[in-house]
Amino acid sequence: MLTFVSSITPPTELKEMAYWFVFRGYGLLVHEAEEPVQIPRVAEVTALGIPILRQQYLGYLPGEQAIHCYAAEVPPEIEASEGMAFVGLRNLYGRLPDEMFWLGGRAVQIVEWDRTHQFCGQCGSPTENHPQERSKRCLQCGHTNYPRLAPAVIVAVTRAGTNGRRELLLARGPRHRPGFYSILAGFVEPGESLEACVAREVKEEVGIDVQNIRYFGSQPWPFPHSLMLGFTAEYAGGEIVMQEEEIEDAGWFTADNLPNIPPPLSISRQLIDDFVVRQQQSQT
Repeated sequence: MLTFVSSITPPTELKEMAYWFVFRGYGLLVHEAEEPVQIPRVAEVTALGIPILRQQYLGYLPGEQAIHCYAAEVPPEIEASEGMAFVGLRNLYGRLPDEMFWLGGRAVQIVEWDRTHQFCGQCGSPTENHPQERSKRCLQCGHTNYPRLAPAVIVAVTRAGTNGRRELLLARGPRHRPGFYSILAGFVEPGESLEACVAREVKEEVGIDVQNIRYFGSQPWPFPHSLMLGFTAEYAGGEIVMQEEEIEDAGWFTADNLPNIPPPLSISRQLIDDFVVRQQQSQT
């Protein structure tokens, strides 16, 4: 994973070329001439030849010469320069180097927060950036807003299948690409523990009960501002009954008979791969 130092204090004078994560809506400005595509790197954002509405300093990549990183927003009518394009971050999944993809995810969340918090949600007055932390402070009432995160759980549910082989629960929803399956996920509700959310989401979406819920790992997921918290769990009972508006199909799969699954960069794929590795190890 990329070493990155988050900061809100930009250099007093930018002499070296910096990475600029420039967004038009949710479209990120990239050089498309080569694969993997590249993030613009210029000393001054004016070199890109497009007007900037707002910008935020993100931090820097440390090294012999630090590389500074900025996020910026442009008006919706702006067109990209020749050889460049505004591309949705989801469509850059696998096309950008992994490090740049995750920095782009950080940038789009800050840009969206900056755009939607120009005015106070409490009294409607203009806000200003806090000089010492990543927050916006109301000039009238002093109310402070921070970039928001929406925690969500994602869980790999397994059970003992036939012939002693374990099976993994996979499902597909209406928003999945045709033919692709993944593990279950859902947002945490106010006042709910992560483990309670795992049990509730599984019960709501496929009608079964789970037990032995264990933490696996986490991953930022900027669509639009989630933090995915991964878990494993074991089947405890019940039959699959799909929640119609959320699930189109669901079933149990062995490690050697998986359908199309998410790409390696996602925590859903990490959980699936972990299941596969454990089954391979158990057979050796």
